[in-house]
Amino acid sequence: MDKAKPLPAYLVQRYEGWKATGYAENKAWYRRLADEGQRPRAMIVSCCDSRVHVTSIFGADQGEFFLHRNIANLVPPFEPEGDYHGTSAAVEYAVTALNVTHLIVLGHSSCGGVKGFHDMCKGHAPELSEGSSFVGKWISLLKPGYEKLEAKAVEITDRDLEKEAVVVSLNNLMTFPFVQEAVNSEQLSLHGLWTDIGEGSLEYYDAASDTFQPV
Repeated sequence: MDKAKPLPAYLVQRYEGWKATGYAENKAWYRRLADEGQRPRAMIVSCCDSRVHVTSIFGADQGEFFLHRNIANLVPPFEPEGDYHGTSAAVEYAVTALNVTHLIVLGHSSCGGVKGFHDMCKGHAPELSEGSSFVGKWISLLKPGYEKLEAKAVEITDRDLEKEAVVVSLNNLMTFPFVQEAVNSEQLSLHGLWTDIGEGSLEYYDAASDTFQPV
């Protein structure tokens, strides 16, 4: 590989600032994390969106969360046959190796991935419908959520689909045998959240009513 280049100057400056302050002031903690390994209590599956700052929302320090990010915070169903399963592998490691006690799916407002899928459904994004689109194939995981809303015969909004992306992922998590076993034995609990970026609000999924409520 002869195309990789050094970091841009602004990132180098930020790194040096962190090393001189954040790291220097907490050196013992970082070395303890390195020596003893990670013991996160929770895994959070969130969107790749740069506006969703998971650790800031919950005031988390290094070592608290096992984080996995992907387009539209989706978890695929349990399908062992296939080539690559980045999200499934992360879930497996969190549940079976790290023994997290909470698995959280965090959706958000103005999600580009969800909007892209909605546009696909309306025939407005032919480029995503092409077989060569990695994004299009991935966000198609949201199809059960769209069909659920479509069956209600109401106008479907992007916000509705953003929340359904969380529910679809929660349902898919329960198709993983090791997740189901951990949940049934009360060693693991699943949680669905949705945050409004502009308002800073947070809602949780209430399974009994199939609605999202303010935390």
